[in-house]
Amino acid sequence: MKLRKVTAASATVFALALTATACGGDNNEGGGSGSGDGKTITVGIKFDQPGLGQKTPQGYAGFDVDVATYVAKKLGYNADQIEWKEAKSADRETMLQRGDVDFIAATYSITPERQEKVDFAGPYLLAHQDVLVRADDNSIKSPSDLNAKKLCSVTGSTSAQNVKEKLAPKADLQQYPTYSACLTGLQNEAIDALTTDDSILAGYAAQSQFKGKFKLGGFKMTNENYGIGVKKGSDLKADINKALEDMVADGAWQKAVDKNLGPANYKNEPAPKIGDIKS
Repeated sequence: MKLRKVTAASATVFALALTATACGGDNNEGGGSGSGDGKTITVGIKFDQPGLGQKTPQGYAGFDVDVATYVAKKLGYNADQIEWKEAKSADRETMLQRGDVDFIAATYSITPERQEKVDFAGPYLLAHQDVLVRADDNSIKSPSDLNAKKLCSVTGSTSAQNVKEKLAPKADLQQYPTYSACLTGLQNEAIDALTTDDSILAGYAAQSQFKGKFKLGGFKMTNENYGIGVKKGSDLKADINKALEDMVADGAWQKAVDKNLGPANYKNEPAPKIGDIKS
């Protein structure tokens, strides 16, 4: 009888252990908590922006990817525990509100309109609207020189319209489906300048096949404060801000800028202070 009691007790303990393990497994599925307790964390990035966020045959690369990877590690996740999701510009707020991702690092400018829908950690980069021109073209030295020039940006973009309405009203605005198409037009002299954020322009120009062929105007026509988007009210915001501060302090932030955007001679602004949003 004594042996039977011990065996029964052992079976009970074993069953309880299995139940606890199963419960723990349920809590660890997916990247919902962002606490480092889960198996994965889900991060939104751009898949089509060289130098910033790009999906390649070798994996994911770019400055935003490096920032997100650093942040995830500080949150307790290794690189192989990150699930990357494409965050197209028009989808970002919805992805955060639905909980499709834990955070988004995707050239995501902090604006009052967006802050009504989501929260932002950062900013982690201060970019500016600029132009990209051919390296041998010295005719565009200021935004006003874009008058009568063929200026390209992506269809639906506000960047080119901003230049045309405020700085160079006689610019010949050309709208292409992608920045890559604009870049090809610039290389072939079908257009004279490409405009969007200087970080995005630098990312394209930094590609090995374009090295030395283009240059940034350095005009700083707007301020674009890139932040990391999180769901409204998310506890992750404070932890991400601390991770960003650590990234700047230990030099990893500047190394990421130099690696991804440096080949285009990108003159980055100093790392912004958390909460310092330039208008």
